[in-house]
Amino acid sequence: MTNTSTITIETPATRAGGRRGAARRWVALAVLMLPVILIAVDNTVLSFALPEIARDLGPTAAQQLWIIDAYPLVLAALLVAMGSAGDRFGRRRMLLIGSIGFAIVSIAAAFAPTSEALIAARAALGFFGAMLMPSTLSLLRSVFTEREERRLAIAIWASGFAASAALGPIVGGVLLEHFAWGSVFLLAVPVLVPLVVLLPILIPESRDPAPGRIDASSILLSFAAIGATVYGIKHLATEGVDAIAIGGILGGLALGAWFVRRQLRARTPMLDMRLFRNGAFGGGVLVNLLSVIALVGFLFFVSQHLQLVAGLSPVQAGLALAPGLVTMIAAGLAVVPLARRIRPRVLVPAALAVSAGGYLTVALTAGQGIAGVVVAFMLLGLGIGMAETVSNELILSAAPPAKAGAASAVSETAYELGAVLGTALLGSILAAWYRASLDLPAGLTAAQAHAAQETLAGAVTVAETLPPAASVELLASAAHAFDGGVVVTSFIGVALMVGAGIVAALTLDDATGATSE
Repeated sequence: MTNTSTITIETPATRAGGRRGAARRWVALAVLMLPVILIAVDNTVLSFALPEIARDLGPTAAQQLWIIDAYPLVLAALLVAMGSAGDRFGRRRMLLIGSIGFAIVSIAAAFAPTSEALIAARAALGFFGAMLMPSTLSLLRSVFTEREERRLAIAIWASGFAASAALGPIVGGVLLEHFAWGSVFLLAVPVLVPLVVLLPILIPESRDPAPGRIDASSILLSFAAIGATVYGIKHLATEGVDAIAIGGILGGLALGAWFVRRQLRARTPMLDMRLFRNGAFGGGVLVNLLSVIALVGFLFFVSQHLQLVAGLSPVQAGLALAPGLVTMIAAGLAVVPLARRIRPRVLVPAALAVSAGGYLTVALTAGQGIAGVVVAFMLLGLGIGMAETVSNELILSAAPPAKAGAASAVSETAYELGAVLGTALLGSILAAWYRASLDLPAGLTAAQAHAAQETLAGAVTVAETLPPAASVELLASAAHAFDGGVVVTSFIGVALMVGAGIVAALTLDDATGATSE
């Protein structure tokens, strides 16, 4: 019997080539992290710029929420479509187009003259941003083909995404201390220029060898489903229960069901819904969604509390969140060796329980200084940093390599939809509680009363024009009303983290079957 096996002899040349190849992969990861950092920072940096924007452009409460949400809403609605387009036309090509478009629109957003113009620019940023995110994670899979090496790369990717979301307020604080609010958008230009230069050099093109046809109807359905649902939620919070709110939510859910049915019946679906039958995939996506809702909702109200209630400068407020940022990065990396020894159904719920403790800390210490906020964010970052690393690795490993773009897009959609709902749900509940709880001092004009009731920033602006006694009374009432809303939303955050932990405990055990290549 002839032995046909071959023996590979390692030489100094092959070792050197292997080292060069490994170094090239990690440099490629650094390049792919640039749009990840940018997108994540852009999701939260405006939370700190919002007080300045409110003073400059004078948006209503609804416009203020749309300034924050127009970007992640469009981003979330188009991610699956853009992920499929990357699978078809080339993931590197989509990343390049998106980077150039994002940089150009960022310049326009920096100089927006009105709230309406800023909302439109944010929506355009979402369009180009949707080209960036699915491509980064799917290209990462094509660069890192070995399982353990890819697990570390995904840990760095997930930690970078989550930590960059927390970095947004710090970056925003530093920029706003020295420049106008438009500077938070100009940040995109120096970040994306190296990407455009280095991407064609370091990263090969990749695509699905057998893509399906472009399904325009599915693209429109996914966009309309998410848009209608979020609009209904926003309208419910700002205007109360009426036909528009109920119609938007129910209409969005109906369109979502239609989208799912269409994908199940299509021969080559834009999104293969059968992926969700895998517990690692479906459970991981839901954990991502609930975690990001909690994280972005936290940053939305804490950034306002630190500046407008505690009286910190933007830089001081950003630095108050720095310990949580460091904790989130460290947790995302430290979980890699733990994930080899502890089953996901145990590890992820334990991490999310820590995050629930963070929200509980906010609820119990609201209005008692910034120490509780600092500790709370460290706990939140510790849990979410660990959970996001594990869930993203499971999602990507569960999908076929040829569908990496679409699968990555589902993970990104969970992120971005979570960012939308974080402000739409928690932000809207907070705004409604604030409006209902605010007691206005006597002697305000109708315009002053309306501005004070719209937002906390509006109340602070009005207080600056009042006599000392009335100013103190309004500020105290606004702070009390806002912190009361923070308590309510914090308990909702606890429920979100507990719910995500239950989902992980019930579904992620299937991950053991998805861990092998």
